[in-house]
Amino acid sequence: MNKTTLLVIGGLVCLVFWAVGVYNGLVTKDEGVKTAWSNVETQYQRRMDLIPNLVNTVKGYAAHEKETLEAVIKARAEATQIKLDIDDLSEENLAKMQAAQSSLSGALGRLMAISENYPELKANEQFQELQAQLEGTENRISEARRVYNETAKEYNTDLRVFPGSLVANIFGMKSHPYFKSDEKASQAPTVQF
Repeated sequence: MNKTTLLVIGGLVCLVFWAVGVYNGLVTKDEGVKTAWSNVETQYQRRMDLIPNLVNTVKGYAAHEKETLEAVIKARAEATQIKLDIDDLSEENLAKMQAAQSSLSGALGRLMAISENYPELKANEQFQELQAQLEGTENRISEARRVYNETAKEYNTDLRVFPGSLVANIFGMKSHPYFKSDEKASQAPTVQF
């Protein structure tokens, strides 16, 4: 073999190793996004699991708050019907899930607010524990969503910049959508005295 052939073969071998390295890096980051998504789902499931106990506790003290209790149950049912797989996650599907989760958060907020009208409920140890667990879960959901977005950002950035974009196009790798803040979050609440 002459020098030119060896240089071409050596260059091709280096190119293959480079492409494999970039591909493996993208796969590793994609798996990180999937893990972060799983953590988001776990925290949402934790909240779903707390809700029946909370509703039953409130029901014992505030039975005539039927409308609020039914709203929580309905919102939970709607939120649990939305199942998203990370491989089929799109901005539209994620927006639908966020809307259902926001509706559930609103219903839970109303449920927590009615406790102000029932001192016995507010003083109930089980209610206090469930309320603390729910608050902690809401914080965990927020943190899991933040970590997911950060992990998705790193992956998506690698997909868009060279050389990752070249390898991603060859292997058909797609970006992951982000959680966005609720549209209502940018509106200042109206306060009237």
